[in-house]
Amino acid sequence: MLELSQVSHLLEEETYKYALQDVAEPNLYREVYSYGNIPKVSFNHRRVPIGMPEEIWITDTSLRDGMQSVEPYTVEQIVEIYKLLSKLGGPYGIIRQTEFFVYSEKDRKALRKCQELGLRFPEITTWIRANKEDFKLVKDLGIRETGILVSCSDYHIFKKLKMTRKQAMDTYLAAVAQAFEAGVMPRCHLEDITRADFFGFVVPFVNELMKMSRDAKIPVRIRACDTMGYGVPYPEVTLPRSVPGIIYGLQHYSDVPSELLEWHGHNDFYLAVANASTAWLYGASSVNCSLLGIGERTGNVPLEAMVMQYASLRGALDGMDTTVITEIAEFFKREIGYQIPVMTPFIGENFNVTKAGIHADGLLKDEEIYNIFDTKKILNRPASVLISKTSGLAGIAYWINEHYGLEGEAAVGKKDPLVIAMKEWVDHEYESGRQTALTPHELEAKWEELKGATE
Repeated sequence: MLELSQVSHLLEEETYKYALQDVAEPNLYREVYSYGNIPKVSFNHRRVPIGMPEEIWITDTSLRDGMQSVEPYTVEQIVEIYKLLSKLGGPYGIIRQTEFFVYSEKDRKALRKCQELGLRFPEITTWIRANKEDFKLVKDLGIRETGILVSCSDYHIFKKLKMTRKQAMDTYLAAVAQAFEAGVMPRCHLEDITRADFFGFVVPFVNELMKMSRDAKIPVRIRACDTMGYGVPYPEVTLPRSVPGIIYGLQHYSDVPSELLEWHGHNDFYLAVANASTAWLYGASSVNCSLLGIGERTGNVPLEAMVMQYASLRGALDGMDTTVITEIAEFFKREIGYQIPVMTPFIGENFNVTKAGIHADGLLKDEEIYNIFDTKKILNRPASVLISKTSGLAGIAYWINEHYGLEGEAAVGKKDPLVIAMKEWVDHEYESGRQTALTPHELEAKWEELKGATE
């Protein structure tokens, strides 16, 4: 029988409707996840088509998943982070939503203060325990959407919850029914989807969710959670590790529309950004991120990274203000005391700083040679050099020009006598046993001393 697909908008053969496989023993995919070895990536050479949605966006979990891994933020810090998210995301809501805890009075106070700002984006959502009291609390706070945990791998169902698949599904569906009863849109967090039996549990479970959604006329958002970072972005990989396969499967076997499909990943195997970008490419409208990548263990998908991925894939920022990324990094360092690794892209102290003299020579001639883009324009962070024993004349000249804002005829070159004198002093410092880079204060003092001697 042919039917018109709501995903591809083409006539397709009616697909097989997957039923729950209520197995007696858990499927732990031991051929892939043998605990004593690094997880394996297996291929079945089945390729699914790219299907980028018409609209894509970012959602934020800095104040939920992110905050679980650091000291709790104060109410004032939460409000400031919320304002910075809104400023970064711009007027069109590319950063569409952010989620809050609501368990404590402090959580609720912070949420209310953010609501009082009257900002359209990001929309405030919550994450709660799946019980009637919490759903009522969300409704009373005026929140439209809330996240609930629906763990979907046998690791969680059998080992943590001590349930069968049917018992777990019945429990989850009952929780969703409670959300509908309270008039709240549920966001179902399919925890550990990259170790789950996709056709034996995930697809039949999501099919039931979509049926309930249609009957209740209330949307259900599906968040595919790569809890352990096992997902891989490569085409032709077997499930459950295939990010393209998961996104394609949720769309084509469970009829989840792109706008209700979200990816949440962790960075345990350094693939968080690649996986999130892949989720966009294959049909998920939203990717869930955390500022600076802060999150459990190795962290979440860094939100600032996906801002850049968005611009790369769309060819435009669509109203996002990327200079706010630098403001956010400074806020986390100054107000929260968070130590950002110096080599972190876009926000680390050294991300656009060079120590090598040969690189500095290129910067001196044309910074585009060694700078990834106009970091002064895009991030309000000009390219810079760090003066050490390998900086050379070019590095010293570049530092002086950049530090003092010297341009045109006022700029110094690497053959300038004062630059040569600075280089001799730097060499002497390291020949005398110095190991650390010279500080701006030391360089300023020496430069003023040399200038004064020639006047």
